[in-house]
Amino acid sequence: MNKRIVALIAVFIASLIYAINYTIAKEVMPLHIKPFAFIFLRVAGATIFFWTIGLFIKQQKIEKEDYKKILLAAFFGTALNMLTFFKGLSLTTPISASVIMVTSPIMVLIFSSILIKKPIERQQVLGILIGLIGAILLITYGNSNTGNAINSNLGNFLVFINAASYGLYLVLAKNLIVKYHPIVFVKWLYLFGLIFVIPFSYNELIEVSWQTIPIKMYWNIGYVVLFTSCITYLFNLYGLSKLKPTTVSIFIYLQPVLTTIYALIVGSDSLNLVKVSATIVIFFGVYLVTKKAKIRITS
Repeated sequence: MNKRIVALIAVFIASLIYAINYTIAKEVMPLHIKPFAFIFLRVAGATIFFWTIGLFIKQQKIEKEDYKKILLAAFFGTALNMLTFFKGLSLTTPISASVIMVTSPIMVLIFSSILIKKPIERQQVLGILIGLIGAILLITYGNSNTGNAINSNLGNFLVFINAASYGLYLVLAKNLIVKYHPIVFVKWLYLFGLIFVIPFSYNELIEVSWQTIPIKMYWNIGYVVLFTSCITYLFNLYGLSKLKPTTVSIFIYLQPVLTTIYALIVGSDSLNLVKVSATIVIFFGVYLVTKKAKIRITS
């Protein structure tokens, strides 16, 4: 089979895994395991996985000054990012959470402008404003009648913080990802992230009643730890090795669609006018942000 086709399939599967994760993780939280305890399991599992994989690749020494950069990237890309995401998901619905996550490209542009002085064009400024309006609309008025949405407003806001944190992480980690082997980088990223996560997760972790958790929920936990945290990374890594980064990034827009389809099939969420309207507004804003501006020819 053509390597490009295989790469496209791999990236699609990764997007599908992410999309299903919203509903799978939601079934576990907060009834069986609280969000911060769940994040400990996820980060600890990923840390063990990638340090084990790291034994089979060529060793690469991390420069001393880069440990601080990885530590900062781990805080925003693992700790704050995951803690706010799972806490927010436990309070809101899968569809709302997946839509808000699409604002990540907007946040990347904002932080790139602030930290590395990347110029923002007029069209992109308009896209940022439109995208943020869509996010605010969903956060403020995206309440759901679905019973598993405890506090949609707060949950949606926390997922937005997660998207912003992940956007900042991508800017901070850009040079590190190029400098080091991906597995070497990510194993240190998760290890430092685990150190940040432990203080927040300890109390919730000791509250877990493991013997009362249904077998199905253990499968859900395994799915999140193994597939969402580890397999998706490897699939996306393979995709990036065969495809353009822009091609891979397009698949993030598939996630809300796939999440919505799966959530509606299993009955874990429902659609309403606000969700649909906010989704359209956010997607239009992201389109303006990511669309390449036309080159002006002056005579």
